[in-house]
Amino acid sequence: MTTPMAKRARLSPDESRLVAVEAARDLLIEAGPQAVTLKAVGGRIGRTHANLLHHFGSAAGLQKALAAHLGDTITAKIGVAVNAARRGELAPRIIVDMTFDAFDREGAGALASWMLASGNEDALDPVVEAIHRLVDKLVASARTPDMAALIRDNTLMLVLLALGDSQLGGSMAGALSLPREKAREIATRSLTFALTQDAGTIVAKGEV
Repeated sequence: MTTPMAKRARLSPDESRLVAVEAARDLLIEAGPQAVTLKAVGGRIGRTHANLLHHFGSAAGLQKALAAHLGDTITAKIGVAVNAARRGELAPRIIVDMTFDAFDREGAGALASWMLASGNEDALDPVVEAIHRLVDKLVASARTPDMAALIRDNTLMLVLLALGDSQLGGSMAGALSLPREKAREIATRSLTFALTQDAGTIVAKGEV
């Protein structure tokens, strides 16, 4: 749990924002997006409503900062995992689980839906931008144009499946008499195929 900022005499503006955003993330996971308010975050870290208004401008500003933080931290972890998987050091299912858990258990999907429902139409921009940066890095290391296209295709598939699963996964799986993990299994098959193609390209070019 985030500790009150009052325990430190002074924080830089960036440090203050980060502590507040981390507290907001804790609230998101514990109680859902409706709990991420300036008052609740201020109470958790020992800061006033006015202080948080100074840093974020509004509750929507705080939520957007939280979305940006989630996008950056999630894609950083996934990027490391993807590179490990491309080297054969990590199973594709781990990447799938990390992505699905980010939107489900870590609350990114619920936060996005809440912000959109609240009229914040650019709510997903920070997450989309973080994913775009990740894809650009992965594509830059692709050995063929076909592999670059496969990376983009699988990123789109994985993110949309994870987002949809966080919203309707349980009810849809139940309605279709499918296991709850079915969407993750579908994503794993597709990602495994992509990584196999990547490995085949490495062998064909004699890079092993």
